[in-house]
Amino acid sequence: MIDFSRFELANGLRVVVHEDKSTPMIAVNILYNVGARDESPDKTGFAHLFEHLMFGGSANIPNFDEPIQMAGGENNAFTNNDITNFYNILPAENIETAFWLESDRMLSLNFSKESLEVQRKVVLEEFKETCLNQPYGDVWHHISEMAYKVHPYQWPTIGKVPKHVEDATLEDVKNFFYKYYRPNNAILVVSGNTTVEIIKALSAKWFGQIPKGDDVGAKNIPQEPKQQQLVQRTKYAKVPIDSLYLAFHIPGRVDEDYYATDLLSDVLSNGASARLYRRLLKEKRLFSQIDAYITGNIDPGLLIIEGKPAEGVSLEQARAIIWEELEELKSELIPENELLKYKNKVESTLVFSEISILNKAINLAFFELLGDIDLINREKEIYQEITVADIQRLAQSIFVPENCSELYYKAEAVEAEV
Repeated sequence: MIDFSRFELANGLRVVVHEDKSTPMIAVNILYNVGARDESPDKTGFAHLFEHLMFGGSANIPNFDEPIQMAGGENNAFTNNDITNFYNILPAENIETAFWLESDRMLSLNFSKESLEVQRKVVLEEFKETCLNQPYGDVWHHISEMAYKVHPYQWPTIGKVPKHVEDATLEDVKNFFYKYYRPNNAILVVSGNTTVEIIKALSAKWFGQIPKGDDVGAKNIPQEPKQQQLVQRTKYAKVPIDSLYLAFHIPGRVDEDYYATDLLSDVLSNGASARLYRRLLKEKRLFSQIDAYITGNIDPGLLIIEGKPAEGVSLEQARAIIWEELEELKSELIPENELLKYKNKVESTLVFSEISILNKAINLAFFELLGDIDLINREKEIYQEITVADIQRLAQSIFVPENCSELYYKAEAVEAEV
């Protein structure tokens, strides 16, 4: 059970506090309600660019990392389709350093051509390293584009193409910042050795005077219509071996079926005894690698099955073998003890995650964003209530060809030297 208190400043900043006197440390986490899905189709990669820009100096602080390190702490950030999240961990007695740093970059970034150019180069280099020059690096570009035709999940967090970040102007950057990185579009969570009274005073001191931004309001994000037919694509590239990807549309994070879908993916591939790994890799040796997982997006996401066939097994054969396993899940109820095993795995993972003050801070911020922060204490119960009939029902609705996008990623044939 995670206890917490909540309050809101006049400028709209939501604040959540979790007191934990068992640790000498404190986690200060700020979630901004902006991710890749908030970008324009012709200006993608901006949320990821801002993850870097936010460390490039702000109104009164030229170097973000040095003060936090001098205070005995560390910091980092991540961006995904839905959110941008910044976090700091430091000794509790130095908590005000984190408030000073986070409030200053929320107040105003150091908007300069020099800072933009430095971070632009970093992001473009990352695009090249992870997407263009790495084997299978553009897989998510293909899967996103195949599975989504309307929703902005149709591009990955890093962006559609490098050119969008290359062409970003200082004016573009300022507009994006003052629209989304405002107190009324943010959630501050503090977890660790502190009190609500201390955090109320620090929040008012450091964040209370920051002007609120325009009301972003309900996000007018176009919802993806139901997929009506199988989508297939073959990609040839310089990769070591062929690889297969099956992407199925699944419920979003706030849908009541999300948790059962998560367990369904675990039944397929969570550990050495999971069906795909045990049957297809370990016993039949038809794959050298196989995995299944869900994206966990706020809006309806994807369940991905990816596999690299063993030598002598074609992608077409591999696809047929996977579909046989999926059809079995649709036609037969899984044993109760099999489902119980994955429920217990999930519960142990959730309990273990509650040990870390940082995990608690990040999770509290996310559930607050979802609109039901109490859900953080009900998840274990929700998982335990899922039945084998729920697993079969979801398998029957999800694992149909017209709900699938299939990517064949093939190694280019190497011409023999004469």
